[in-house]
Amino acid sequence: MEKQIQIDGLTLNYTDTGCPDGHPVIVMHGWGCNLTTVRSISAILEPGMRVLSLDLPGHGKSQEPPAIWGVEEYTRLVEKFISMLGLERVSLIGHSFGGRISILLSSRQPYVDKVVLVDAAGVKPRRKPAYYVKVYTYKTLKHLLPLLFGKKKGGELLESYRRSRGSADYGNASPVMRGILSKCVNEDLTAVMPSIKAPVLLVWGKEDTATPLSDAHVMERLIPDAGLVAFDGCGHYSFLDNPFGFRNVLASFFKKELARQA
Repeated sequence: MEKQIQIDGLTLNYTDTGCPDGHPVIVMHGWGCNLTTVRSISAILEPGMRVLSLDLPGHGKSQEPPAIWGVEEYTRLVEKFISMLGLERVSLIGHSFGGRISILLSSRQPYVDKVVLVDAAGVKPRRKPAYYVKVYTYKTLKHLLPLLFGKKKGGELLESYRRSRGSADYGNASPVMRGILSKCVNEDLTAVMPSIKAPVLLVWGKEDTATPLSDAHVMERLIPDAGLVAFDGCGHYSFLDNPFGFRNVLASFFKKELARQA
C-alpha cells in the first residue's frame, strides 16, 4: 500500500511492505523510473525485512523538486525521511540514479549497515569527442538562433534540436528535471567512496552501456569493503535481465537479516 509523507513541503510517495519489525531496507530506483520498477527487488526481501521503496522526487507519484537539485539535495531528503520514520539502522539498495544517493548517504551516515549498488551511477562518465561537438554546437545555436529567427521562434527551434539530440530521459523530462539530470550526471562521487564503512555488494550487467562495468571496478577499488558480482548477457537492468541470479545473490547478502524472521 502506498503512503505519502511531507518533507520540507514536498510530498514523497513510498511503500512500506514486508515485516514491520524486520530490519529496514530502503530501495531507490533509477532515473526515469519509479518504485514499481524495483518491485521485484522488494519482493525478495519482504519475507523477512521491512522494505521501504521510494518514488524519488520528480518520479512516480512524488512531487517534483522546487529547484534544480543535485545529489546532495536528494540525499538530504532521504536522510530526513529516515529520521522522520525513526529508523536507527538501515540498509540501502540503489539502482542507477538511486545508487548515487546510496553512495553519498552511506559515506557519511554510520547508521547505514549494508549497501547494494545495482548498475549504479556515481563515476563521472568519460566523454568522447562527439560529446563536446554536441555541447558546443548547442551553445552556438543557443546564441545564434534567436538572432536569426527571433526569440520565440529561435527558442522553439533550439528546443526541437535539444529533444532530437538529447537522451530519451532528457527529452521526456520537465525543464526542472532536465536541469537536475544535467547536474547530477556530471557529479563525480569517487572522492566519497573510500569513506563508506558498510559492506557493499556491487551487482552489474556485463553489457551495461549506461553505467559500464568499468564503473563497478572503480567502485570495487575505492570502497573498502566491496564485492562485485557481474552477470553475463545483462544490461543496465541486471536485476530484471537475470532475476534468478539476482535473487540468489541478494538473499545471500541479507541472509542474516532474513533469518531473523524465518
